[in-house]
Amino acid sequence: MELINTNEKFANFCKILENQKFITVDSEFLREHYYYPMLCLLQVGYDGGAAVIDPIANLDMTPFFAILDNADIVKVFHAGKQDVEIFYNLTGKLPNNIFDTQIAAMVCGFGENVSYGTLVKSITGVELDKSCRLTDWSIRPLDEEQVNYAANDVTYLVDCYKYIINYLEENKRTDWIKEEMLNAYDEKYYHIDAENSWQRIHNSIRSPKFLTALKYLAMWREKRAQKFNTPRQSIIRDDVLVNLASVRPLNVDDLKQVRNLKNDVIKGKLGAEIIEALQEAEKNPMSAEECKISKTKDINIPNQEHNLMEVLYMLLHIQSQEHSVVAKLVASENDLRYFVRGEDDKTGILRGWRYEIFGQYALKLRSGELSISYNPQKKRIIIT
Repeated sequence: MELINTNEKFANFCKILENQKFITVDSEFLREHYYYPMLCLLQVGYDGGAAVIDPIANLDMTPFFAILDNADIVKVFHAGKQDVEIFYNLTGKLPNNIFDTQIAAMVCGFGENVSYGTLVKSITGVELDKSCRLTDWSIRPLDEEQVNYAANDVTYLVDCYKYIINYLEENKRTDWIKEEMLNAYDEKYYHIDAENSWQRIHNSIRSPKFLTALKYLAMWREKRAQKFNTPRQSIIRDDVLVNLASVRPLNVDDLKQVRNLKNDVIKGKLGAEIIEALQEAEKNPMSAEECKISKTKDINIPNQEHNLMEVLYMLLHIQSQEHSVVAKLVASENDLRYFVRGEDDKTGILRGWRYEIFGQYALKLRSGELSISYNPQKKRIIIT
């Protein structure tokens, strides 16, 4: 397969894509040394063909971005969150009309987080070549084997998409995954708010002074990483940020007290910037409300209801297996906790398809109108 590396060829290929009902999309990128992943290769397929595009050749991507924005064309990815992140960074918005085969596969009997290779083999019988999976895609030139390997990521995705769509339509499950697609590809996951970046840093301290310091340190690091397009951890590691927030040094000399803080950081520009961030934290203490962090375990259930929770888990897995749907897609732990507490308006299991396959049975279980037994002759669970 030819590598597209001129604007003329790319524009002609995009004209073909304009007339498609769906396209399959994948990308190869580097992110180890960057804050924003570097797009190294773009693969696009359609029902009847495919191409591998070289964005490193300084191509005008505008025609392709227009296709991504076209709501009439379905953009098919497999586990495409990182691919979509690249397009969001380049265009400032998400592709329109996204379909993720990994998500859809969860209601088609393929299990949770099925890999692309497994999906392709299950549907087409083809065992994909994995010889080039560790390739550095930023190096040029690419040989024919590498280009063909990259093309496979979208070529067989066409067959997978057609199979899954047909399964969904035949089993009247098309609407089941629409909500999941919208939830998985919500813009809030791609818009990076430096002010809230502290919430991603694991810690067990709840002191307002500590959390305020952590907030301003994380905000400083996030903005610096964005400005210089460098990984967060290459500036200051998370554990060192936590140490800094715990000690809260007042000046550069006090930085020596912070565990695991490198000497070149203390003596360099970063040291001064750290102190400046901590000084800002002193001036702007967080409120008690801001310091609250929601966690699953905070949705407590009464001790006497733990048995109900366990049986609900069992019922969930029975019903999910019966309908060949991944249990976690039907109900989250929070959904079950809210249900046990009687806060039915906060759980999704009593709406739509989730009610049909699980919610209605959960209601009967909670009200004592449902029993679960095992039939040894038929070797199956019986719900009465």
